[in-house]
Amino acid sequence: MKRLFTIVAIAMLCTGICAQKKLRPFHAYLFNNEYEIFLQINFYEEDVTVPGQELYGELPGYLGKERNTFCWVITSAKLKNDHTAEVSFINDYGSEDFKAQLTQKNDSLYELKHLEGSALKVPRNGRWQKLPPLIELKRK
Repeated sequence: MKRLFTIVAIAMLCTGICAQKKLRPFHAYLFNNEYEIFLQINFYEEDVTVPGQELYGELPGYLGKERNTFCWVITSAKLKNDHTAEVSFINDYGSEDFKAQLTQKNDSLYELKHLEGSALKVPRNGRWQKLPPLIELKRK
């Protein structure tokens, strides 16, 4: 009886270990409180839809602004390695675009670095706020 109990206990532990999902750094919700922006991304399945703008279909992700419908849509994301991706953005009007590099620094900290193209701007109090070329984002 003890042997049966031990075997069942070990089997249950192994099942729990096998059920653990591998952490994927580019399937996340990232945010920056200072600029009130966030990134909703899934570079693996590319199945993110922009709320209220489903016309774009499924995408690798988007950069949004808290309490605002404006967004920068991610048109492509190329993984360079396990912790770095090159990302192309276009604004929701289609008039501006830029390329950036998204890097995972540790489990909860990321950096979005502007590489080329239009400046990253978001609406703030009825005006456009130009964001710096390097922004830290935290994983939620």
